[in-house]
Amino acid sequence: MATGPLRPLFNLNSTNHNRRFTVPPNHNRRFFTPPKPPTHATHQPPHPRRRNPNRTVRSRSTRSKKPNPNDVSETEPDESSCSEAPADPGTVYRFLYRMRGGLELDWMGLEILSIALPAALALAADPITSLVDTAYIGHLGSVELAGVGVSISVFNLVSKLFNVPLLNITTSFVAEEQATVDYGEKNSRSTFVAEGPTSSVEYQKKLLPSVSASLALAAGIGIAEAVFLSFGSSFVMNLMGIPIESPMRMPAEQFLSLRAFGAPPVVLALAAQGTFRGFKDTKTPLYAVIAGNLLNAILDPILIFLFGLGVGGAAISTVISEYVIAFILLWQLNAKVMLISPSFNGEKIVRYLKSGGLLIARTIAVLLTMTLSTSMAAREGPVPMAGHQICLQVWLAISLLNDALALAGQAILANFYAQGNYRQARHVIYKVLQIGFTSGLALAIILFLGFETISGIFTTDTDVLEITRSGVLILVGFISSLFLLAAAQTFGLAGVWTGLFLFMSLRVVAGFWRVRSKVGPWKLILSRTEMQVEEND
Repeated sequence: MATGPLRPLFNLNSTNHNRRFTVPPNHNRRFFTPPKPPTHATHQPPHPRRRNPNRTVRSRSTRSKKPNPNDVSETEPDESSCSEAPADPGTVYRFLYRMRGGLELDWMGLEILSIALPAALALAADPITSLVDTAYIGHLGSVELAGVGVSISVFNLVSKLFNVPLLNITTSFVAEEQATVDYGEKNSRSTFVAEGPTSSVEYQKKLLPSVSASLALAAGIGIAEAVFLSFGSSFVMNLMGIPIESPMRMPAEQFLSLRAFGAPPVVLALAAQGTFRGFKDTKTPLYAVIAGNLLNAILDPILIFLFGLGVGGAAISTVISEYVIAFILLWQLNAKVMLISPSFNGEKIVRYLKSGGLLIARTIAVLLTMTLSTSMAAREGPVPMAGHQICLQVWLAISLLNDALALAGQAILANFYAQGNYRQARHVIYKVLQIGFTSGLALAIILFLGFETISGIFTTDTDVLEITRSGVLILVGFISSLFLLAAAQTFGLAGVWTGLFLFMSLRVVAGFWRVRSKVGPWKLILSRTEMQVEEND
């Protein structure tokens, strides 16, 4: 190694405490950080380039760029503009502030509606079937209508206890595995070769273990529900407060014991619908639902009136239509995926059960409230129960529009959330709230003005119609209902419907409180939006 005088790394000339640094040409400037020059009260170090005091931390070129379809199409105020309100505004205030412009059907609104409308009709399979049964049975008499109303409420409680969580979880898991297939995971497809005497046909199907697990779980749940409802109908009627001597007891037990055989296809159909939703296909379930409901509408008058089966005919036609819907969905699904996975194991089932725990608890709370309202109405007698049944079925049928809107928003929101696009996620929330508020207000006006005509479709009994006319005034008569509750002799259905009103109102309050808490995903969506927008600008 050569020796000689050491060459200094820096050549320093100090004048007025300023230093000039000379860096060797081969020195890595990227990792070179010169020491800070000394400063004192009367001296400021010179800068090679003066900073603009109005310059932001991150400066970007102001040249125009091509429009991005993922950008929000309407101008949104930033967080600072909302915080300038006289009071300290919270998340609820900002929601209302951004919804001030009303409903604007931009590309986001149209995308939400394109998913929500087919999903609404597909989800309406069972309620619409019950609505058709209610319309035909109502012409048999108020006793039969009241008994069927109790049976439908019990069936919904038992059959949907796991159905709704299974539907939502299936959608998420299938969408996740579908993304894996799209990214080219190995062993994601399985090839079958069916050889005949003269030719061979090759079929390719997707291998999605979540589909097999969902269908297996649905089959087990459906069979268990059928056994319980069929053999435990008498116990359930006692639990609902309908004694043996009640005229509603026989039609209620007859309808429930026959309708129980439709539990397996109902659960299987919902699992299949969740799979199609994971594929972002809401039209195939819609076609199956339309076919099944048309068949039910045709069979109902034939079996009820022509063959004289009465309530039993309505139950049989409903069960047949439910099997047709499940068959169509499974047939179409079999063309896309393997219904029985060769690598099936119990881990997927455990994953479904773990993920559905909170959803099952939520579903239990909702269904118990609905069932309790039906039980309280049934204790008032056949005529009040018949009126309550008409109001409840109409309400549940139209509420599916908003349920489907929530499902569409959930699917789109999850997509943007996974991409880290929190600004678009917020836009989805505001747009869903806008559409939901507008559609809810429109449905309330339609029911208020036209419910008398609608209720005439289900029955011609004047006493029952009088009950339904009082039920349509739930919204405008809430304050007067509080006065009615104070009088023991008028507790009756006024208390039942007021309880349902309070139930839905508390759900709204709880939803806004959940958003306001900024816990879980809301912490990212509501707190990091402006940061993400700044980084992408």
